[in-house]
Amino acid sequence: MRRGSGVAEQSVIVERVEDTDKEKKKKRRSNRRSKHNSACNSVTEARGESSDSLKSEVKTKGLTSSMSCSSSKQQGLELEMALNEQSPDRASDVAFSSMPTMHINEQAGSGCVDSGVDGGTFPQSCPEPIPYAGSSKMCMDGFLSSHQVEGFARKKLFDPYWPVEAVNEALEKGEAFKALFRVNAHNRLEAYCKVDGVPTDVLINGVTSQNRAVEGDIVVIKVDPLGLWTKMKGPNGSSNNSAQVEACNSVQEDNGVSSNSYKGKGKVDADCEYDDCRSGVLLEKGYDETEVTRTAAYDVVNGHHQSSSDSSYMDLFSGQIERLNSVERLAAMTSQFPLKRPTGRVVALVEKSLQRDAIVGFLNIKQWFSHRVLHRKNAKKISATFDHDYVTLTPVDPRFPKMIVFVRELPDCIKKRLEDRDLAIEMELLAAQIEDWSAESPFPRARVSHSFGRGGELEPQMNAILYQNAIHCTDFPPQVLSCLPNIPWDIPPEEYQTRRDLRGLCIFTIDSSTASDLDDALSVEKLSKDSFRVGVHIADVSYFVLSNTALDIEARVRSTSVYMMQRKIQMLPSLLSKQLGSLNPGVDRLAFSMFWELNSMGDVLDRWIGRTVLRSCCKLSYKHAQDIIKEITDVEKFSSLEGYPQLHGQFEWTDVIESVKCLYEISKTLKEKRLNDGALQLESSKVVYLVDEDGVPYDSMLSERMDSNFLVEEFMLLANMTAAEVISKAFPDSALLRRHPEPNLRKLKEFEAFCHKHGLALDTSSSSQFRQSLEKIREKLKDDSFLFDILMCYASKPMQLANYFCSSELKDRLNDWGHYGLAVPIYTHFTSPLRRYPDIVVHRTLAAVIEAEELYLKHRGLLKSNKGKEVSRRCFTGIYFDKEAAASTEGKEALSSAALKHGIPSPEVLADVAACCNKRKLASRHAEDACEKLYMWVLLKKKEILLSDARVLGLGARFMSVYIQKLAIERRIYYDEVEGLTVEWLESTSTLVLNLSGQKRLFNRGGLGNYMALGNVAWVLNPYDLSLETGSIDDSDAPCMKNSEVPFPDLEPTSKSWIDPGTFPLTVRLLSTIPVALYAIGGDDGPLEIGVRLYMSSYLK
Repeated sequence: MRRGSGVAEQSVIVERVEDTDKEKKKKRRSNRRSKHNSACNSVTEARGESSDSLKSEVKTKGLTSSMSCSSSKQQGLELEMALNEQSPDRASDVAFSSMPTMHINEQAGSGCVDSGVDGGTFPQSCPEPIPYAGSSKMCMDGFLSSHQVEGFARKKLFDPYWPVEAVNEALEKGEAFKALFRVNAHNRLEAYCKVDGVPTDVLINGVTSQNRAVEGDIVVIKVDPLGLWTKMKGPNGSSNNSAQVEACNSVQEDNGVSSNSYKGKGKVDADCEYDDCRSGVLLEKGYDETEVTRTAAYDVVNGHHQSSSDSSYMDLFSGQIERLNSVERLAAMTSQFPLKRPTGRVVALVEKSLQRDAIVGFLNIKQWFSHRVLHRKNAKKISATFDHDYVTLTPVDPRFPKMIVFVRELPDCIKKRLEDRDLAIEMELLAAQIEDWSAESPFPRARVSHSFGRGGELEPQMNAILYQNAIHCTDFPPQVLSCLPNIPWDIPPEEYQTRRDLRGLCIFTIDSSTASDLDDALSVEKLSKDSFRVGVHIADVSYFVLSNTALDIEARVRSTSVYMMQRKIQMLPSLLSKQLGSLNPGVDRLAFSMFWELNSMGDVLDRWIGRTVLRSCCKLSYKHAQDIIKEITDVEKFSSLEGYPQLHGQFEWTDVIESVKCLYEISKTLKEKRLNDGALQLESSKVVYLVDEDGVPYDSMLSERMDSNFLVEEFMLLANMTAAEVISKAFPDSALLRRHPEPNLRKLKEFEAFCHKHGLALDTSSSSQFRQSLEKIREKLKDDSFLFDILMCYASKPMQLANYFCSSELKDRLNDWGHYGLAVPIYTHFTSPLRRYPDIVVHRTLAAVIEAEELYLKHRGLLKSNKGKEVSRRCFTGIYFDKEAAASTEGKEALSSAALKHGIPSPEVLADVAACCNKRKLASRHAEDACEKLYMWVLLKKKEILLSDARVLGLGARFMSVYIQKLAIERRIYYDEVEGLTVEWLESTSTLVLNLSGQKRLFNRGGLGNYMALGNVAWVLNPYDLSLETGSIDDSDAPCMKNSEVPFPDLEPTSKSWIDPGTFPLTVRLLSTIPVALYAIGGDDGPLEIGVRLYMSSYLK
């Protein structure tokens, strides 16, 4: 085991280069000598540049030093075939651009292809078995017999993990780093590890370097020497053999967003933190597809050996960073060489990802059936040798590898169906768990637990989404429900005595029309001409959810409610969330209230925080409030209009209407003040789905937030900031807060460069300058809302995820407490306790502060009791915090006693709670995003085709990225190596020219079938067929379609707006508008995908 910094190892690099070059020459000579009797090269070369990366990985470890097909080399060939099966070959492109049933023949040695997890296309049965070259054993689309798999055990394919002692020693010395392992969804051979304190993620490239780690694992990595680092992808330089793609198509380092989430990365998270009210834009996640290798120990960035001047510079640089610790050294090196990306390898697995236990995929059984038919003469009965047989499972998440499932371990019901040759099993989504991945096996071993049902149906897909994200969707157990009061329930009399009674105040809720859990309400009183008292009233859920009860534990485990279109998975039982805790109109409810006295400038003059009893007078929807703001409704006829809510109590509609208008004016002042302080506002359109009576989407529309949404938002933000200030001062070591780190600087600069390149001035030096620049761009693009929506989406990409933390965790790093998106130094969540567990914790902490204040003042004889309404001096909850009171003996005793009574967790426990809430928050977002994608897929499946204009965001020699505003999604169109299509890429002007070719190319250097059919890239119609009534796919596309299926049968136009097709030759530049056709891919035969092709017209059709 080598140790030492990357700089210290530079002296070895040049020698290693020469050895490597010699070895490569020997291998090439060996391959040339054996080429006349070997078909192996065609097998591996057919994989293209993706497999080159993988082959280099294997060769560097000496696993396939020779690819001759003699019997002694058979195991090396089998390993190469097996590992190549996992590589992101050309078929992986099809998932983003092909027709639903097209399966491209990529491998020269196979009659069919299974692109697996990287591609989204799934295996089709081969018409006949294709033999492995030089072997009598048969390969059914990469299917290896059981003894072939067992044969891998003769030799370790991966390096063993370091022992615990070595890991701890390396971590202590800074020779290794612990990090989260994240996989590129477009290319599973690329994974990234984020080292805290280092601005650039470390690339873990290739199966060997990844060393059996999977998405979400906590691993220990060893960073390579500087000479092995690869070239950074993006506008500052493209990777080897890669088409340079513009800024918006450059590498996107995932900030924690999982595979099924296609939303823009790292949306800011707040009540308006671009999370709960995020735009809903589905952006294609992942990175540029180019693979990089670690085969040669030379300067990959410049492509040459280090010169003496390079060495001198390295010596000087090494001396400068000698005094830095390991993280600082690595950070300094990445800053010093911004065009280089650090690379490394996994040396230990610290913590297995929970996603290992939540795999969803499809079994590939057709190959297994074919294999057994070939060997039927040697088997007395198909079921007799089940113990030695296996089938492969292809996960729907492209970040996970294919897996081996032994037939003997399948559930009995599935085994019985296998015996009956039930091919329908292949169309079902299955739940599985990764059991093991030994160093001797090229694939992990999984166990299937149950089936969700057909992959093309809505309900099985919904249940699979819940399973993948570990969402608790079962009913609440009896011990949880027993913690709730019996019905009917009334507020106990003592609560009226100890709480402030607000039933005489005009209080109302503003929420969505379908909301049933009403946890916030508003009120306003005019104190004078220029001053107002605004009240925010939040359901007092902590009164019912007592610390460490079964109800509390269940809520903590769930952490958040999950909203999945027509389905809601609640954090709390309905009795509490919809009845006892919900601020329903016309009934008395317990609340936590905050009052602020504000002047006309939005300055807070005074405040009061306490527990209250209230009675809401009405439930307004956002639409109701918007009508009031815009004065659409006649006030005199308001109460008689159908669809408007019932008014309760002694109040008139004039009271409610005046309150809404007053609150709106105040909210505008608060918002302007907040934006002037530097807060960001990254808003764009959101797709809303219209569903039928069965909950199935039949249409969609773009929706934007209204003024009434922003009205509520401003006061919720004010309440959250106030709560954060109070609890952090009173309990500096045990306050649950929420932070939003500054954006990724490199991505921000890339976005800035992109804007400048297109004549849009953008200043990202601060959040304030960023916002002002975006406002100027908005004004400049007022006639091109399409483009501005795109810019808003990409402005959010550099943003990192907001997260909960315990104040003691960052006690010495107060600057890291801030919320970048909101431009505030401290923030938390307080306003949604019915659907977020952190809010309950904050409520308890706030209740403890209020009680400690009363105890302290009572002890000092300063308390003036008037039914809990007033105190002479609010030392802990007022606008001025009394530090001396908190530091005094009486103050400490009061705070300690109140914390114990209200169950405030210790800092260690609170840190665990914060971590749990962060994980569940992310899982719920993934589930919601996946559900939105599912509804989009169902809609397109129903429509069969959707024509739309698209904007070109990224452009290169191999593919373009386009943004479709109708569905607010980004997708890729691949056009290299397409039958009948010529591609001319003018890199100097970033211009692409696509044209039809009269030549019929059937062969590529990799072998038969490497060209995609034109129908995968473009839907080409004859001008006579533009009515779409006779539109169909060219006959030449038929071999690529399952059962000669036509993806676009006769249909009426699905869009009310006519889309004109493009014509060849098609010239495309960045930000060009092009016509596209969208359709649904997968379902019963693979993962759900949204396909996109060019929509073209040509007489050459």
